[in-house]
Amino acid sequence: MTIPNSKKHITAGSYSKQWFMASMIALAGTVAATTVKAQTNGSNSPYSRYGFGLLSDRAQGFNKGMSGLAYGMRGGSELNTKNPASYSSIDSLSFIFDAGFSLQNANLEQRGQKVNAHNSSYDYLSMGFRASNNMGISIGIMPFSTIGYNISQSETLKDNVEITQTNTYSGDGGLHEVYAGLGWKPLKFASVGANIGYLWGDMTHTVLASFSENTIASRRRQYTADVRTYKADFGLQFEGRLNTKNSFVIGLTYGLGHDINSDSHYYDQKIENNTAIGDTLVATNAYQLPHTFGAGLTWMYAQKLRIGLDYTFQKWSDVKSPTLINTGNIGGQSYEARTGNFTDLHKITMGCEYIPNAEGLRRRDHIRYRAGFSYTTPYTLVNGTDGPKNFLVSVGVGLPIANIHNNRSILNISAQYERVKPKAAGMITENYLRLNIGLSFNERWFMKWKVE
Repeated sequence: MTIPNSKKHITAGSYSKQWFMASMIALAGTVAATTVKAQTNGSNSPYSRYGFGLLSDRAQGFNKGMSGLAYGMRGGSELNTKNPASYSSIDSLSFIFDAGFSLQNANLEQRGQKVNAHNSSYDYLSMGFRASNNMGISIGIMPFSTIGYNISQSETLKDNVEITQTNTYSGDGGLHEVYAGLGWKPLKFASVGANIGYLWGDMTHTVLASFSENTIASRRRQYTADVRTYKADFGLQFEGRLNTKNSFVIGLTYGLGHDINSDSHYYDQKIENNTAIGDTLVATNAYQLPHTFGAGLTWMYAQKLRIGLDYTFQKWSDVKSPTLINTGNIGGQSYEARTGNFTDLHKITMGCEYIPNAEGLRRRDHIRYRAGFSYTTPYTLVNGTDGPKNFLVSVGVGLPIANIHNNRSILNISAQYERVKPKAAGMITENYLRLNIGLSFNERWFMKWKVE
């Protein structure tokens, strides 16, 4: 367009820089708020009593509708934190801001008794951008695990049926991860990447034995830990094309297992007349992270269909954790880190995504329809036997959001049904209905329009 006697250059770079600074400030504030909130919400699951609690699946809004399918997923307008090699596919001139949260209804059942519980939690907060040709960067925060439960069991004493003993089991806390990641594509068909993170959080588990007779002293046993350590995850992706319409991506990941230089404290207290008397034991260097391996294959057809399969293996059987040991002496106990409390975790994930017409002009042409399924074996042992198995079914949609700059931002909505089924009879069965909402804001960065 020509304007007589005038020449102007309108630059969007300054706008994007200001937007970026505002986003960074918002990120810092949201990190503080969501971290505190996540610690108070908990998980509502008695099985979070074991190990690090319930492990996060690290999924983003786009793949929660596919039950977390990730290792072979890569796209220019999405952040796939489960395989950092995918960062190399971030579109040039793009800045991606991605955040999500969940609403959950839990139904717990044991021996015919049912209890419902509700909670909400943040899932992730991340951003990514293209650093240079074939190189992308991402930073963000997400939960690593959650702990939250409060259950009670009452029974009469064998030698005095008039006295009732109530055992209350409670726990809260969890671990959080902040990370910085880089993905690089050194070859036309291959990408590599890494996430380097900082893992922190606290864990508290309490067992309180109280009696209906006030003259009998109560007993409180409490396990606490304050965890601080690093986390390192690496990824590879190999791209192949069968013909003009069919292509595939093979993804591989590895998470570094290592010792955690954090202690766990065990308090054994006798409470009588509002006075607590007891002992404290400490297990030094009490925790480890497992070696984790992932492999996935995703097939794409004509920018319309993506179908994938992932397999995850976590080597928990070699991981040590704090263990209370009776020494055989009168009142003798020791508290130390030992293996044997965990078992190896295996997970299979299948998922798909369908887009009616990626090049269409109508908004409904760009709606993404998603579905997925996953099956996970436990990583914890409950009373010496394998913990509950996990079955997850997901459906979701990605709704385009048009604005004055682009129409590549996506509102991701998914629904999940999760069943946690124990191996042993008489244990708690859990059923979850979960609504996940994520917003992936994709902003053009450093674009320039020239008006003369």
